[in-house]
Amino acid sequence: QVRLVESGGGLVQAGGSLRLSCATSGRTFSSYTMAWFRQAPGKEREFVAVISYGGGTTYYADSVKGRFTISRDNTKNTAYLQMNSLKPEDTALYYCARGEVLGVAAADFGSWGQGTQVTVSS
Repeated sequence: QVRLVESGGGLVQAGGSLRLSCATSGRTFSSYTMAWFRQAPGKEREFVAVISYGGGTTYYADSVKGRFTISRDNTKNTAYLQMNSLKPEDTALYYCARGEVLGVAAADFGSWGQGTQVTVSS
């Protein structure tokens, strides 16, 4: 069974940056799309970004476009989310997910990590 482990979250001031990592187990990392979702207290989980198997195609939520960058290193079985110009409204628990399609819905992804907390202070 695949295991996804997020890291890199923390407390940062508005305007700052963080880089999240998602390390996965298994040998078939390059066969799956990878995505980031987030969930703020009292809100539903929402799509943030997704990247294709080889990394050539990416999609972003409008709320993060131009500020966040998703990437992957298939030699390290790891996906990343570089977050710049952070805002207080970016505060949430961030999850990485693995799927078989380049989707934007949580139902498109069958494996999930436990999440890493990002808190942006104003």
